[in-house]
Amino acid sequence: LLLPAAATAVYKQWIPNTNFETASNWDEGRVPCASDVVHFEKNKVVSVFVRSPHALTDMYLPLNGEFVLASGAGFAAFDGSWDPGCDSGATVRFADAEQHAWFDPTLWQALSPSRELDLSGRIFSMDEERVPCRYDDVIFQPETSFRVNVDSSRRVIHLRSISLMGQELSSPEAWAGYLQGPSAPLQFHGNGTLQVTGTGCPDKSGCDCGNAPDGHRICAALFRASGRQCPAVTCQSPLQPLGHCCQVCGATINLDFTPDFDLQKYQDRLVQALLSQPKYAGVRMAISKVHKAQTFLGVIPQSATPLIQIVLIDDEAGAQTGTTAEQLAADIMDDIAQHGEALGISSGKMEAATGSTFSGQVGSHALSRITAGTVLGLLFSLLLLGGILFLHRKGKLR
Repeated sequence: LLLPAAATAVYKQWIPNTNFETASNWDEGRVPCASDVVHFEKNKVVSVFVRSPHALTDMYLPLNGEFVLASGAGFAAFDGSWDPGCDSGATVRFADAEQHAWFDPTLWQALSPSRELDLSGRIFSMDEERVPCRYDDVIFQPETSFRVNVDSSRRVIHLRSISLMGQELSSPEAWAGYLQGPSAPLQFHGNGTLQVTGTGCPDKSGCDCGNAPDGHRICAALFRASGRQCPAVTCQSPLQPLGHCCQVCGATINLDFTPDFDLQKYQDRLVQALLSQPKYAGVRMAISKVHKAQTFLGVIPQSATPLIQIVLIDDEAGAQTGTTAEQLAADIMDDIAQHGEALGISSGKMEAATGSTFSGQVGSHALSRITAGTVLGLLFSLLLLGGILFLHRKGKLR
């Protein structure tokens, strides 16, 4: 499935399943055996994949559900013969699958192109991007059943494609046909609607993930998994990257770009020229396009501005937390100073949070200072023009 895809495609694979043979799907933590009574809650909707044949003493079925049987799978009545290791005769209940939410980042696994896999996890994603984005391909593993809550703040959740039961659905027509079948209502529930577009990101500078409207759902799911709080940070001035639920120690770089900027090529450049250096072996990087809300004079909201966000974190501890990431960020800014124009980067700003007692704020690079100088020059010109107009109206200047 990964081979014919575009190099920039990102695959997100759903982790949980509702298979009969998965031990964690049962309240006893084991698969039912012949002397057990199997109990599915009467009013719980469920789809269950069965890989092999099973003998059971009794089984209570749900009112609305399905069993998807692999070749040779099925159920038979227990004939009473002795079965070693199965003499409990317990009632084994199928676990509630309703709590598995689409916007829970802990339930997704990213499958990226092989060049990123070679980095052994060095490339990571912001929390909002750990859930499938609007141009991602979603995979439900073959020969698995599942049930997903797609409650959302959006009416429609757009995706590039969905693969399930070994079948890839990559067009709106194919997905519409699947939704009309009997399994879809058992697999997907909630107020959101999944929509397959079949199209990837059309912009070489990257595309915003699109999960910001459901950011609160993503963070709430992470807080439930981590005890309702963010991990403690040891740096003096922690940073809050866009699209991330918790503050981090390390460094961030925000880039303004031109139409010549290519996100994938720039990421490859950073990986090959800088991140792969031995001195940065403990640094992890996230890079993506985000939209930052803008205000006029700090009060009046304006339209969000697209920018490229780079987040760097390291495995240093104590007072050294974030120092290696900060060093890498400084090297990136030096590279921008030398080659930014050719790369399609118009300006860049770096911020760092370290364990030192000094401020974690790092000033803008020379490119940003040029931009700031231009803005100040324009403001000075406007003030000068306003002063001349004022003196002219007072009659003090002809």
